[in-house]
Amino acid sequence: MIGGVLLDLAGVLYIGSTPLPGAHEAMQKLHQAKLSTRYLTNTTRSTSVATLERLSGMGLPIAAGSLYTAPLAARRYIESQGLSPYLLVHPNLKPDFPGMGEGPHDAVLVGDAGEGFTYAHLNYAFRLLLEGAPLLAMGSNRYFKESDGFSLDVGPFVAGLEYAAGIQAKVLGKPAPEFFQAAVTDLGCEASEVVMVGDDVAADVIGGVAAGLQGVLVQTGKYRPGDENELGATNATVVADVAAAIDWIIAHR
Repeated sequence: MIGGVLLDLAGVLYIGSTPLPGAHEAMQKLHQAKLSTRYLTNTTRSTSVATLERLSGMGLPIAAGSLYTAPLAARRYIESQGLSPYLLVHPNLKPDFPGMGEGPHDAVLVGDAGEGFTYAHLNYAFRLLLEGAPLLAMGSNRYFKESDGFSLDVGPFVAGLEYAAGIQAKVLGKPAPEFFQAAVTDLGCEASEVVMVGDDVAADVIGGVAAGLQGVLVQTGKYRPGDENELGATNATVVADVAAAIDWIIAHR
């Protein structure tokens, strides 16, 4: 039984500022099938407001309440723990963290900082970690797909800081089980009744399955031939694109 859908954004519905083939039709089918849907993204180069505006501009509008982002999950965690983090994040993302980042710093929060990943910024974060500050990561993704090709994501930089400081980061976006569970709870379903659709075999699909969800890997976005070999015995499904994913979900609901 399938009672709800969790859908990744970049690489599944669009790349850059261009919708992927079948994306519009897939969202229409989801709406017509009355399948409750939440949209999960680890994108950390733009705010939630900017993400919603981008989707609307591509003719893929979604309700604000159905969007779950790693930055918003990070902000809730930081507030719950009373932390004052050093924000190693992209400048465009800072509006999602109002009143944060000024210091004194007692934690390090890392997102995809892009050109902000300078030696000085990374070394400052490293020194905080050596002093005992926790390392918080908005994802562990290795790379993502842009309109001009693949680009490094946050994961390699988090791994470098982990190695240098001899610690382990707390991941607050995908593939953290808590991130999936928050969306599942909002759907009002059991985890086993929810399907996670994504292009990242590790963060989206294997992470979702580990959290008790069903998984569907689409062969678009960051997908590379052979990614399906990492699925092992997860029983996840592999399809060509988001249109095929939604057809599969409707056929198996």
